[in-house]
Amino acid sequence: MSLAQVHYTSAAPGDEGAPGRFTAVGPGVSGALLAEIEPLVRYELPAGVPDRPSDGELRSLPQAFGYAVLSDGSRLVARSAPVRDTGGGAGPGVRFHAHAVHLPPGVPLPGDRLPVEAWRSPLWVSVTPGGAIPDPLTLPPGPAAVSEGLDDFAVSRGPWLAAVLADLRRASDAEAAGGQPVVLVERQCADVARWLGLASVTLPRESAERLTFTTYTRRPGSSVSRVVGVLPEDAAAARAAGLRVHECAGQTPAGSTEDVWATTAARIWRSRSPELFREARELPGEPFAAGPLAVVALCAGITLGPDGRAAAAGWAAERPYALDAKRTGQLVEALTSPGIDDRTAPEFDAAGRLFGALEGRCPTSLTAPLAAMLVTEAVRGGNGSLELPRRDAFAGPEGAEVAGRLGPEILTELGDTAGPLSVARTVQLLRVARLLSVEATDLLSGVVDRLAPALLAEAAHEDSPPFTPALLELLDEQFEVRTALLGALDRIAPRDPGAVARFLERVTLPFTGTQTLPHLRMCAEVPGAMATLGGDRAAVWHRVLRAAGLSPFAEPLVLRTAVGLVWEDRAPTVEEARLLLDAATSDAHRAAGTWARLVDAALSASSAGTDEAAGLAHDLLRGFPREIGGRERAGLLLLDLVRELRTGAPEPGWAERVRTLCAQAEPIEPALRERAYAALVERLLAPDRPGAELYDFVHGEDAALIAAYDRAARTETVRTRLRTQPAYAADCFTVWTAHPHAGRTWPPVAAALLDEVLRPAVRTMSTEAVAEVEATVGRTGSSGRADAFRDWNRVSTLGRLGRRIAGRVRRG
Repeated sequence: MSLAQVHYTSAAPGDEGAPGRFTAVGPGVSGALLAEIEPLVRYELPAGVPDRPSDGELRSLPQAFGYAVLSDGSRLVARSAPVRDTGGGAGPGVRFHAHAVHLPPGVPLPGDRLPVEAWRSPLWVSVTPGGAIPDPLTLPPGPAAVSEGLDDFAVSRGPWLAAVLADLRRASDAEAAGGQPVVLVERQCADVARWLGLASVTLPRESAERLTFTTYTRRPGSSVSRVVGVLPEDAAAARAAGLRVHECAGQTPAGSTEDVWATTAARIWRSRSPELFREARELPGEPFAAGPLAVVALCAGITLGPDGRAAAAGWAAERPYALDAKRTGQLVEALTSPGIDDRTAPEFDAAGRLFGALEGRCPTSLTAPLAAMLVTEAVRGGNGSLELPRRDAFAGPEGAEVAGRLGPEILTELGDTAGPLSVARTVQLLRVARLLSVEATDLLSGVVDRLAPALLAEAAHEDSPPFTPALLELLDEQFEVRTALLGALDRIAPRDPGAVARFLERVTLPFTGTQTLPHLRMCAEVPGAMATLGGDRAAVWHRVLRAAGLSPFAEPLVLRTAVGLVWEDRAPTVEEARLLLDAATSDAHRAAGTWARLVDAALSASSAGTDEAAGLAHDLLRGFPREIGGRERAGLLLLDLVRELRTGAPEPGWAERVRTLCAQAEPIEPALRERAYAALVERLLAPDRPGAELYDFVHGEDAALIAAYDRAARTETVRTRLRTQPAYAADCFTVWTAHPHAGRTWPPVAAALLDEVLRPAVRTMSTEAVAEVEATVGRTGSSGRADAFRDWNRVSTLGRLGRRIAGRVRRG
């Protein structure tokens, strides 16, 4: 069909206010479309054009070749070119002429060409024709002029190639319509057309057709095209407008794009192999997936970076049947080339997946290089997460060669005890040793003894330790390693059961076989017991102990593990400690070391009103006389003395013993000191206390102990006894007046007790009771002491009488 053509020319000199006019319009182009076309075909001269350019200068001026999609879905291919003004007169000697071809919706270009291929069509005209002219989009067979020399152009633009292709791909996206254009800065607008030619070959057909463009404009910020070309002098304005600018006419850009598809496409262009784009599009996958492009590039012998190789391996691993045997062999050969020294962990992971996909589907001779590369990386590269091949991959001569090369390195590293051990690294080396049939039995015991604590240390800070999958694979593959490692962990558990229990919560180890492993079974049992039984720690302890399957009499260490699991960060209560003490003999607790926990329970008991801690202390001192020493022994002896002070007759000198034991027990628990002082002063306030003990106490100058006595004497219990028991009041008067010169601490306390405690009690007594107090003082002391009481009491009586008289005077 014949396509409508449109001609537009700039206004003649002197036609003010008119930018130009249509000089010819083909059939079917409406006035509304002309209003839309006009801004698309306007042309603005570059800066600095002379008023009367020479023919050479005129030919060097840029031509604006563009492709646009109009609002009704039709398209426009146009060329705007500068021409000499032959009208004479003042003003510039250059005008422009636009020649455009209108394509109705759904109508392809003649020959199903792309618009950019018409760039150098000889049928574009620079004057309005007098009659019909051939369609400039009807090109002769063969490559269009813009396609010629694209390889050379791509090589010359190598530094910009990947970044520009990445942006052109994004610009061609269906959702990119209406966005800001990609700006290509070139000295010649023909080079902008060549960039579009590169895009037309690289991109899928539907993407290339969405790339609207113009090869030259002075105003890129207002352009509706997806790709625009500007001269270097207009680049700054484009950057100022916030546009994506590629200054291909300037200095080599710094940095590189992370777009693997674009990077791979650039390498293909630099290798002058554009036919590979068509081959890649024939492979399954998304249009801009890097995998197919990377596969055809590697199969063609093009060198790619690690990201490209990883993309190729990953794509092939997902589609192991997409490539024929020849291409598969070429891909494996390219991936395993010995000249590659920049492989990355993602690349190795992709290669591992590819090996897994090909293994069993392809001959061993084809997959052997992949297997050798993977195990070599596992040994020399330290990639602990690498998926390893199966053992039968190394059954042939290739496996023997790899084992001879890597075996000594594996044994040397496994036997090295100098540095810290990495779990992932050690697990990987043990797995590779088995794959290659490297004999490491002699080293296994030492390796496992170092591996077990490293497992606990590395898992302590990870909810899901990264080494877990490889470790479980190792234990599933190698029975002897599993047996040795579980045994080592079982031996560690009594020393740090909490750490082992937390490890088993994170890593489910297979210890359900015939090994006894009592401590591991207890560590595995405790989370469920805690969840089921809650705060009943005694019940949890019984259940955990049963999980061991061994009696604490036969294996005392299960006591230590059970106690450490249930009371890991706290001491048992006195009641719980009594339960533990009664559950096994002292010999079992001695062997397990759990007697120390029982001591902690007795010493840390904070309830000052119970005697269970003192009874426990008494039994511990009898059961572990040689084990308990130092401040702990002093503390228990103090508790035992408290029990004797309250329930029995302690050995003489107990006031001094309290002071001595408190000093030996430092740093002493405050509750324990308070209980000891309370028991002592209670005995000292009793009427039957030995006089020698009272004398030692008064002359001991222990301020804290005397202060405790003062507090106890002021309690309501003592005050009530003073008011109701004249004999007790007499005894207290005797004690509180008997030592007036006993240092500096006791006399003021005794005087205050006489005045503030005893005097108010005596005031409330009857005359008969006061007389009984006086008589008792005389009988137990002397006549002088009785006189002293009468004088002391007279002062009290006169004080009362004086207060009564004063009151009557006030009332009178």
